[in-house]
Amino acid sequence: MNNACDVLILGGGPAGLMAAIAAAERGAAAALLERNEKPGMKLRITGKGRCNVTNAAGLESLIAHVPVNGRFLFSAFSRFGAFDTIRFFESLGVPLKTERGGRVFPVSNNAHDIADALVKQLRRLGVAVIRGRAEQLQAADGRVRGVVTEKGEVYTARAVVVATGGCSYPKTGSTGDGYALARQAGHNIIAPKPSLVPLECHEGFCDRLMGLSLKNTALEVWDTHAQKMIYQDFGELLFTHFGVSGPLALSASSHIRNIQPGRCELRLDLKPALRPEQLSARLLRDFGENPNKNFINALNGLLPKTLVPVVVQLTKIPPGTKVNQITKEQRQTLVDQLKCLRLTVTGFRPLEEAIITSGGVDTREIDPATMQSKRLPGLFFAGEVIDADAYTGGYNLQIAWSTGRAAGAAAAEVCVCP
Repeated sequence: MNNACDVLILGGGPAGLMAAIAAAERGAAAALLERNEKPGMKLRITGKGRCNVTNAAGLESLIAHVPVNGRFLFSAFSRFGAFDTIRFFESLGVPLKTERGGRVFPVSNNAHDIADALVKQLRRLGVAVIRGRAEQLQAADGRVRGVVTEKGEVYTARAVVVATGGCSYPKTGSTGDGYALARQAGHNIIAPKPSLVPLECHEGFCDRLMGLSLKNTALEVWDTHAQKMIYQDFGELLFTHFGVSGPLALSASSHIRNIQPGRCELRLDLKPALRPEQLSARLLRDFGENPNKNFINALNGLLPKTLVPVVVQLTKIPPGTKVNQITKEQRQTLVDQLKCLRLTVTGFRPLEEAIITSGGVDTREIDPATMQSKRLPGLFFAGEVIDADAYTGGYNLQIAWSTGRAAGAAAAEVCVCP
């Protein structure tokens, strides 16, 4: 590396890796500037180490699952969508599989296979990987000319792709560097905030349930001020000392736009397979089989052990009550609690605990077809640094692949076309 190249990509995450590959495939001399020891650090821990590569969905479905600036991604998704991503990774020798909800994973369930395949492709294409952190853009004659690193090293380039990520998971290198670089070029930054993040709840019993994972739970998210449901889902929920986490909570967080304490309520159906009348009949049957059992001991076959005393307390039925003495009204109260356990959301966990950062470079200042800056020619953006974020399920990685592909390809055309 002689400190000069055609396309310089800042950041070795999924968007940066894809941008470097796309640029090199089109004949540009590409280099990747990465602050970590090796590229793909955050990618290697996504999906609990399994890497939800994409979601096997068509164009309109992809856009529908991007609540923040989804239409901005129309061109990028059109040119390189979910099925293009699947073919791309399988062409690199990584077999994939599709699971519930269209979620696509490597057959090996190992995120390293995805990251390693991308790094190997970089080597095959001759992309230089440089250890460093960009601190300042260089510009001359109205266009980008390169960057200066925090160590004062100067790297010149005819095009620069900023793919430095957001602010989530700062230990992986996502510390908001790209926002500062974008501001240097005159870009507006939409204030970063957490998305796909655990939720803090008011109810003290969450602490008592810490570590409990509910595998098959139905969730509704309600705006109690507007008295309307804003989201519903089914899946896994994890109780923590502060509230709830797990796939259901993370997905719910991306639908909560007004986080005023107490305004948002989670309603959990602990027995979604049973209608209220069916659940009532089952309780009546269970109680009839052991009529002299204390109420506190009669729910172990219905609920996880740690959840039983919480539900009993919420019903206000004395725990020592014999089940043959429980009235029809008390049984209905129990049914109501099992079908609608309420949690009051008080806030999001800190941005550092979020999977995705919402906010970033204003999409109105980026060409949606090329990802090129409208402020500074030759400057491109890709991935989480852009103000576009999606629901959980592989959609955010697809944003990275699609925008990275668009930025890298367009940057190469700037360099190789006469």
